[in-house]
Amino acid sequence: MAKVELRGVGKVYDGAVRAVDNANIVVEDKEFVVLVGPSGCGKSTTLRMIAGLEDITEGELLIDSELMNDVPPKDRNIAMVFQNYALYPHMTVYENMSFGLRIKKVNKDEIDRRVHEAAHILDIEKFLERKPKALSGGQRQRVAVGRAIVRKPKVFLFDEPLSNLDAKLRIQMRAEISSLHHRLDATMIYVTHDQVEAMTMADKIVVYKDGKIQQTGSPLHLYNYPGNKFVAGFIGSPPMNFLTVTVLEENGALTLGAGNFKLKVSTEHTEYLKKYVNKDVYLGIRPEDLSFSADAGAPDIIPLTISVVEPLGADTTLWLNTKTQSIVARTDPSYTFKIGEAVNFIPNMEKARYFDKETELAILPMQQQLPQQLPDIGMGI
Repeated sequence: MAKVELRGVGKVYDGAVRAVDNANIVVEDKEFVVLVGPSGCGKSTTLRMIAGLEDITEGELLIDSELMNDVPPKDRNIAMVFQNYALYPHMTVYENMSFGLRIKKVNKDEIDRRVHEAAHILDIEKFLERKPKALSGGQRQRVAVGRAIVRKPKVFLFDEPLSNLDAKLRIQMRAEISSLHHRLDATMIYVTHDQVEAMTMADKIVVYKDGKIQQTGSPLHLYNYPGNKFVAGFIGSPPMNFLTVTVLEENGALTLGAGNFKLKVSTEHTEYLKKYVNKDVYLGIRPEDLSFSADAGAPDIIPLTISVVEPLGADTTLWLNTKTQSIVARTDPSYTFKIGEAVNFIPNMEKARYFDKETELAILPMQQQLPQQLPDIGMGI
């Protein structure tokens, strides 16, 4: 397989519209990297530049240390799986999967071996004589993946391949693609706007916003230690809550004030918040780090009113309101809640995250937050 490097890669359209700005990404050999972000953030443009479908305006693209900027797509030894499958409707599954090899005049026996090998891996051997119209969406996507596998490329590229599938099939297909990555031991770059896909599939995630890389790291690192407010809010479902609070100092201890409640700052976070005394910051608390309390007199309580109750079986999601702000909490399903009910929740302040009100960057230093044996991460802000 191959190592892929993007060094300061940028894409500018019409001399003015900057779709990608200074992208620095390293995809190690056999690594599964996911580019994630909202629509229009530049992730698909980055993938298309790697594939050679878009010209690179600035920077360098290297595959196995070879400069690829001006190499035609057909000579990059890359296979791409698209969102819309891109199958020939008049050809059988076998003919679709073998088409690229036939164009290259690969030996007929070798073609047959590769097609049947890929079909076996993807469990579509019984569909080889069918045409795409006789297949379900998931089966068509398997054929598209199979067409990529038979080429034995250095790098697999996936451009939102599951977006057209229903929710149940998406879950099944993302598990199959993850399994395929381990079975092929392949280098894969995958683009999606779905952070759940990114979290469950990736070895490494690259988060984009407005054409710029916000943060790069392992899924759990980004979840636990986001480098800025955008990453914190994008990674995680339901997303992290953000409360505007004022840092106060009382008798040498720091507290956070927000109208009708006060919270104590944990000891390990105090040092980093001292320079924000009497200033507003964003307090970030994940829904699962909020605990229901039946004791209205307990410390560090946030008084809330329930606006929406979403029972999900394994847990219950509550949409709550303070006097001025909204919060989402994930709770135990054994509790019974009613819309309009006044409740109290206690945040786990040791897991709290803080963000500068102006820059929206994380206040807690990244090196203090790194768990042991964490893979290398990079900030691209």
